[in-house]
Amino acid sequence: MAMDTANRSGSLLVYPHLSPVSVLAPLVRLVFSSRLNLCNFLSESETGVGPEELRADTMLQPQLVVMAAGMGSRYGGLKQIEPIGPNKEIIIDYALYDAHRAGFKRIAFVVRKDIEHAFRERIGSVVEKHFDVTYALQKIDDLPNDFSAPAQRNKPWGTAHAVLCAADAVDAPFAVINADDFYGAESFKILYGYLRTARDSAGMYDYCMVGYRLINTISEHGHVSRGVCTETADGHLGTIVEYSKIQASGRAVRYQGDDGAWADIDGSSIASMNMFGFTPSFLAELKARFPAFLKENIGNPKAEFFLPTVVNDLVKERKARVKILPTTDSWIGVTYEEDTPKVREAIRALVAQGVYPEKLWE
Repeated sequence: MAMDTANRSGSLLVYPHLSPVSVLAPLVRLVFSSRLNLCNFLSESETGVGPEELRADTMLQPQLVVMAAGMGSRYGGLKQIEPIGPNKEIIIDYALYDAHRAGFKRIAFVVRKDIEHAFRERIGSVVEKHFDVTYALQKIDDLPNDFSAPAQRNKPWGTAHAVLCAADAVDAPFAVINADDFYGAESFKILYGYLRTARDSAGMYDYCMVGYRLINTISEHGHVSRGVCTETADGHLGTIVEYSKIQASGRAVRYQGDDGAWADIDGSSIASMNMFGFTPSFLAELKARFPAFLKENIGNPKAEFFLPTVVNDLVKERKARVKILPTTDSWIGVTYEEDTPKVREAIRALVAQGVYPEKLWE
């Protein structure tokens, strides 16, 4: 899925390729050149950092892909998202601040066309001073040549498709996060640390994920979608299954199966919050697997190409080992508007403890 890499100031920042990973990067980008996504690289004037400094700071460092195409949808728009910080910060502000402190310096934001301007204005204008930023659009009709989006489809094709849309912006090991989840500073540190040394070996991909306890990721106000995991004896992912409807039922946790029936699930299970770490090999797998997904699901308006499903398949096929990175951080998120007061209270407590300053980036 090709991207328009024209710089908005008329030039392109080029990074020197001095290792096997970076030498292969152009080939990785070539693999994904099939359709046009609108994606612009920042100019020196927009980042406040000169080309030489940017090259030295970001060359071969792990990247961050932020899935933001669904951001603001539950509020009716990006501008309607309620602030949760003392200076009108929203959740993504804290996630990006933590990512920067952990070492991430390059970000690819995946957004929808209808929120792109508001996103750049509200979020991009701030973080572009601290990161090398690219943007990619996730579009319903951004499909391989043999497929066309059905008229009844009204939402993008899921989290795995979102990452695939950012393929041309990725040339190093990379992390993936949701834009509307609070993961905690320690989670970004351990993820960045793992990706610094992540290397695929012959016949085996080297991936990771940050694991949270399922019971700590449930909203009190309705069902949520979660990837529920099992762990091997050596701390790797055994299985991961995406459940689209999980909710609390008293002290228990329940899920709804495809047949509509509800059943109990262990609340102490490890849950994936889409905080993954991958090498660029994952992008080739997404490209190879997306057409098969579409062939089976093109007529289903609710079908989604989920990251956890692809990860689970790769583990099952013995093509990938996924290290589970345990974290002491608490996940916080706003799935429903009613979650906002609790999230706001948690952020205020962290500010009071000195974990975050009153004003980020100052």
